[in-house]
Amino acid sequence: MPLKAEMISIGNELLIGKTVNTNATWLAQRLTHLGVDVRRVLAVGDSIEEISSSLKEALKRGPGIIITTGGLGPTYDDMTLEGVARATEVPLKVNGEALRMVRESYKHIGLQLTPARIKMGRMPRGAKPLTNPVGTAPGCFLRLKGTFIVSLPGVPKEMQAIFDQSVAPVVAKASKGRVFGEEAFEASGIPESGLAPLLDEVRAHHPLVYFKSHPRRPEGQPVIEFHLTSTGTDSSAVYDALGRAAAELKEILRKKGATVTQAT
Repeated sequence: MPLKAEMISIGNELLIGKTVNTNATWLAQRLTHLGVDVRRVLAVGDSIEEISSSLKEALKRGPGIIITTGGLGPTYDDMTLEGVARATEVPLKVNGEALRMVRESYKHIGLQLTPARIKMGRMPRGAKPLTNPVGTAPGCFLRLKGTFIVSLPGVPKEMQAIFDQSVAPVVAKASKGRVFGEEAFEASGIPESGLAPLLDEVRAHHPLVYFKSHPRRPEGQPVIEFHLTSTGTDSSAVYDALGRAAAELKEILRKKGATVTQAT
């Protein structure tokens, strides 16, 4: 079974439309290509209650990993780890290693620790701080029974750096070598409404492949992009399944008069 993941993006700026949630898109792509099955992406506001309740609900479903982004900074509305502590019933305490990371980060830029900055060294008891190579707020890694809870900063470059350095290796190991494969191509000259029976026919022959169609209209010309994906533990088998499914679908589309090209 693939490792299942859920993501919780935290910040009022996401809910009012001020900020586009690029973190969720980036993480979903990275996790998927590491062989993880991303099941849910949720955005909540800067509220301990919302953070806590969303985590509790996710934990009930028992995913292998939950990743939160945002809310790790020094300001009053940075309350993610308080929410994690409440949801897991693990007390929040000053983590010596995390505080050292924060102190060194601020020392490097010529600033002293303040109560607000010390706050970034508080983590649920037993959590492991994750080094932030491009910022000041450490990430947080907490294992609760069968679930990893990973909290990352909301600043994209910091989130990405911590994930690639400290989280991706753990995820890759936990996913046990699962492979994600994809193939994309475009077809023009066929209406989307005529696709359903064609896709049903091909899907029945390739149960291990997921088919998705995306209608587009570049410069007034209707074009449909087909995106085929598959996962498994054998890379050769995954790409063989994709190749056979794509070949059959392309052949049927051409017989219906469509022009098939590689996706741009």
